[in-house]
Amino acid sequence: MPRLPCPPRPARGFTLVEVLVALFIMAILAGMAWQGIDGLVRTRDGAAGNTEASLRLSNVMAQWEQDLNQIQQSSAAPGLRYDGSALRMTRRTPDGIQIVVWTLQGSDWYRWASPPVTRIQDLQEWWLRSQQWTAMSADALKMLEGVSGLQVYYYWNAWSNAQSTGDKVVVPSSNTPPPPNPEDGSGGSGSGNEPPQNTAVANEDQLPGGVRLVLTLPNGVLTRDLAIHPSI
Repeated sequence: MPRLPCPPRPARGFTLVEVLVALFIMAILAGMAWQGIDGLVRTRDGAAGNTEASLRLSNVMAQWEQDLNQIQQSSAAPGLRYDGSALRMTRRTPDGIQIVVWTLQGSDWYRWASPPVTRIQDLQEWWLRSQQWTAMSADALKMLEGVSGLQVYYYWNAWSNAQSTGDKVVVPSSNTPPPPNPEDGSGGSGSGNEPPQNTAVANEDQLPGGVRLVLTLPNGVLTRDLAIHPSI
């Protein structure tokens, strides 16, 4: 006796609840994947930014050291001056002598350089111009941003604030006795304004033995010392 064919089973699909549950699970997985990718991108961008900032700081310090290493002693303009916000110097180049200024304006550190000149009158004119920020701001190059503090020290057998040197600097030698104490009556005769024996008096035309730069940056404090070897 022949078998009767089985009746076809009705097609069964996904219910609405099953579809919603599947979509919810996929949304969670997509969100977790996005967070992971976003974290990787942020880490990459942060590393690239730190590398770029380190490279820029390294280049700025290289330029700073190059300028100080090429200071030129000249009777036409001071070799080195610091007024609290700007360090000015005369620098030798293959084409002549130029004035270089490193100045802090707000929270930005700028470098400005005059054209190389060979005439004393031109050098003196550029030196006067370098004392006016408005006269050189258009040509100044922004070296660093976010500088919240800048200090410069000179070395005269000991580090001292560059602004405290004035017209004369008493440079103690290694065997200089300590200064007299007015409270115990020591110190001998005299007005008290004379420098102690075995000292040297440096005027504004003399260069210090070294320059110390202290920069307060967003990531910390940078200190850089450099010996001065002027060209005569």
